[in-house]
Amino acid sequence: MWQDMTSQPILPLVSEIYASRDVSQHGPLARTFATLFEPSSALFECLVPSVTAIIANPKCSTLHPTYNALIDIAIRELEGWPYGQQASFLGGHPRIGEVKGLSALSASEQAAHATPPEVLARLSELNEEYERRYPGLRYITFVNGRSRKMIMVEMEEKLGLGEDWRKGDSEEVHGLGSEEWALEVRRALKDIGDIAKSRLVALKVDGDAD
Repeated sequence: MWQDMTSQPILPLVSEIYASRDVSQHGPLARTFATLFEPSSALFECLVPSVTAIIANPKCSTLHPTYNALIDIAIRELEGWPYGQQASFLGGHPRIGEVKGLSALSASEQAAHATPPEVLARLSELNEEYERRYPGLRYITFVNGRSRKMIMVEMEEKLGLGEDWRKGDSEEVHGLGSEEWALEVRRALKDIGDIAKSRLVALKVDGDAD
């Protein structure tokens, strides 16, 4: 079992992360990834050990050790994971429109206190429809300062739904590993990388500094 460690989103020094071989959830890499990516079992049990092995490899010494480099390494690793593991990792991110149980960074990114209830209700329907069409996945997007209403419109366009769509209307399901499903995973992973780097900015951390 993992513990939520995002209540204190303070990153260890990047030099400490690269020097450590601690793959536990209390290690510097796990604490960093839990803040930048959101904590999940897949993160602690799979991503942290695999990235630790990469940066421990002497060949990795040619890389400039930075937070941004760690994020890029992690995303490349995630892109090569089996489909089930990818879905498990993506499930660690909160749904768009959730207002409870969010990390401080997620709450800030989603502007939790500025959303009309009808938008939250619509987002709930859209999340459910997205997850029905893409089994095992969760809709993830780089909010980048946009309101939840703007994300609502994005989701409607993504799903090809008009304002008159209501829950229960039948649409095609893209099964795990299908081309459409895999394309969504790649898009979501790219956005997760963008989110992680934007969190460095929010934390006033220079992602390119060693």
